[in-house]
Amino acid sequence: MAVKSLNSIRRNFSPWTDPAAKPYIQFENVTKQFGDFTAVNNLSLTIYEREFYALLGASGCGKSTLLRMLAGFDEPTSGRILLDGQDLRGVPPHKRPVNMMFQSYALFPHMTVEKNIAFGLKQEGMASADIAKRVAEMLKLVKLEQFAKRKPHQLSGGQRQRVALARSVAKRPKVLLLDEPLGALDKKLREETQFELMDLQQDLGLTFVVVTHDQEEAMTMADRIAILDKGEVMQVATPQEIYEAPGSRFVANFVGSMNLFEGEVTRRDETSADIQIGPDLLIRTVNPGNSERKAGVNYAVRPEKIRVSSKKPEETGVNSAQGEIFDIAYLGDVTNYNVKLDDGRIVKATVINSNRLAEDPLTWGDRAWISFKPDAGIVLTR
Repeated sequence: MAVKSLNSIRRNFSPWTDPAAKPYIQFENVTKQFGDFTAVNNLSLTIYEREFYALLGASGCGKSTLLRMLAGFDEPTSGRILLDGQDLRGVPPHKRPVNMMFQSYALFPHMTVEKNIAFGLKQEGMASADIAKRVAEMLKLVKLEQFAKRKPHQLSGGQRQRVALARSVAKRPKVLLLDEPLGALDKKLREETQFELMDLQQDLGLTFVVVTHDQEEAMTMADRIAILDKGEVMQVATPQEIYEAPGSRFVANFVGSMNLFEGEVTRRDETSADIQIGPDLLIRTVNPGNSERKAGVNYAVRPEKIRVSSKKPEETGVNSAQGEIFDIAYLGDVTNYNVKLDDGRIVKATVINSNRLAEDPLTWGDRAWISFKPDAGIVLTR
């Protein structure tokens, strides 16, 4: 597919910040039980029209159950699900203005690409001429015109994924539900297809709700991410907010890599705070959150915000500590270090390899300093 910039579209799209904006999809106090097991627990979410919304979480967190209830395959035990103001309870799947694309793609192996795309349209009784026109539009949209006569086994994984997408949107649903849509693709193709999905969503003007356990996938594609755990919402925010300002220890640990320092607030004013971490590390932060003096807190800082050097920082005693290089992982673009501080705690640091040869080469067993700026991390109180 042709690559185009979505910067202006995505930068200005934030209806959730507008008090007058009306949610398109609403989960209101939804609970879903399977016998004694509660898959979704009194959950509420709002999704806006044309939003690319990701449900992110580990296996068993309830994200696929939410998708199935929205599609009509399962009914909530209690609570309501509304789409454009309509309560969906009792509405069968085929009468809901949604379509679902499964991870397996579920293509008919004996049918050609064009017949796979046309299948749902024929089931609805659309006229043959209109079907042919719609199928041609879909083939052009996913750039598969030259593969129209092929069968699924003659296509690559990425091409089969596009066929499944074309079939899913051929009926022009109001909402497209995607259950781990890129799980069957290899890493490089998955990364390319993420941007293709974003382009497709903007071209069609649809609302996309995607279920994934892949953090990078959610961060790349979604306007907002809902992080779930044990059937409950842990945080809903934009990818940048999720990464830079996690709302809890769970979210901080779940998304990306994180260093968590547990300590006590020894000083606090309106703009900053000091946190004593053990005997040797004093953290000064300009992101004190709602912490209070003498309270126990966690200070969270990402590995890429931490500097590792053999040279002593200009200011020691604040946001710096000394230790020993414990582990090294060279990944080409970055090098990951585990530094064992003198008090025994392990700190993770990620250094960008901006030069072909390291300016300050460090190896296993070397003494090194870790340091970070006052605005590098945030204070978590829960």
